[in-house]
Amino acid sequence: MTTSHDLPIEVRGSARQPLGMSPAQFLRDYWQKRPLLIRQAFPDFVPPIQPDDLAGLALEETALSRLIIHDEGRDRWKVKTGPLTEKDFASTPDRNWTLLVQDVDKWDADVAALLEHFGFLPSWRLDDIMISYAEPGGGVGAHVDQYDVFLLQGIGQRHWAISTDPNAPKDFRPDVELKQLQHFEPTHEWMLEPGDMLYLPPGVPHDGIAFGGPCMTISVGMRAPSRAELTGDLADYIAERLPDELRYADADLAPAKAAGEIDRAALARVREALPFAAALDDTTLTDWFGSFITRYRNAQLPVPPEKELAEATFRKQLDGGASLLRHPWARMAWARGKRGATLFVNGHAYPTSAEWATKLCGERELVPGKSLPAAEASLLLALVNDGHLVIRKGRGR
Repeated sequence: MTTSHDLPIEVRGSARQPLGMSPAQFLRDYWQKRPLLIRQAFPDFVPPIQPDDLAGLALEETALSRLIIHDEGRDRWKVKTGPLTEKDFASTPDRNWTLLVQDVDKWDADVAALLEHFGFLPSWRLDDIMISYAEPGGGVGAHVDQYDVFLLQGIGQRHWAISTDPNAPKDFRPDVELKQLQHFEPTHEWMLEPGDMLYLPPGVPHDGIAFGGPCMTISVGMRAPSRAELTGDLADYIAERLPDELRYADADLAPAKAAGEIDRAALARVREALPFAAALDDTTLTDWFGSFITRYRNAQLPVPPEKELAEATFRKQLDGGASLLRHPWARMAWARGKRGATLFVNGHAYPTSAEWATKLCGERELVPGKSLPAAEASLLLALVNDGHLVIRKGRGR
């Protein structure tokens, strides 16, 4: 019988098995339990974005970016929060600096396509793709993340050090704006090449430093709302909907059966995270959690069109071959109900079928065609008028 001590911390992936094993085995043995280095998880990996394009994105007003420069001699750290300017980049030294840009998947379709490789996780569990570019020596210092993260090496080499010591100290340095650890003693160290991927569950101390030349790392981070966030949002929800007299992470995850579904197992985990939620029925708890998780940490929100689209016009465009694109900032999840299902989009709830909820959560582009039933047409029109779907006109006839 295999024990946790027998499990390897390093495996080799392949195009067929990026995790180096089946998703079910990974979830059983590693997810939220222990780190895993996967050599060549993506063989012959070609990054979906180049450093110059990443720097250009950091100049955008609404992009979330940071420029971090380390004065190695004095061990001082300078953090500049975006939007950045060309002058900021012109003044960077030859080494020891890092550019971080969050939510790159919302801006670049090729980057967003990487998320398809993580389809064994519920889509609402994925937060964003953050990309870091660093010159030699660049990094953010030893730190701890409170969420699962997959660190995929895109360009160059990065030296990673982690600690699997359960008693490792996790106090922060008081003199640095970044939440860096005061003390860090690694138990494992590796040099990652393009295509290698390091998985870290929450709470694992780690430090990544660019080595040798330019380095780009793609971080696929998970949504991990704290119990404080869950409690606060649920409290507001209850206060609005329940009488005053009513008061008030997923280590057992199995591969997702349907894109975006908030299943009964997920609901059970929410109850476990919020013991006082026992007084709530499944419908109330699902309605709150679906709304919460689809608007959690939204940097931007889709803007509805200036003029509401009429049903006849919408039908005409569909007849002409128009397709519907999911807005990059539209977050979706769904849950089964006594009759049909509820689709949650950016905190809004839409009644629909499980089939259509799965389709909308799993596909970024839909071509409904002419024979679309009335109920589905009404749903899609509502999503268009709320800004969650965008029409791409067909060529017509």
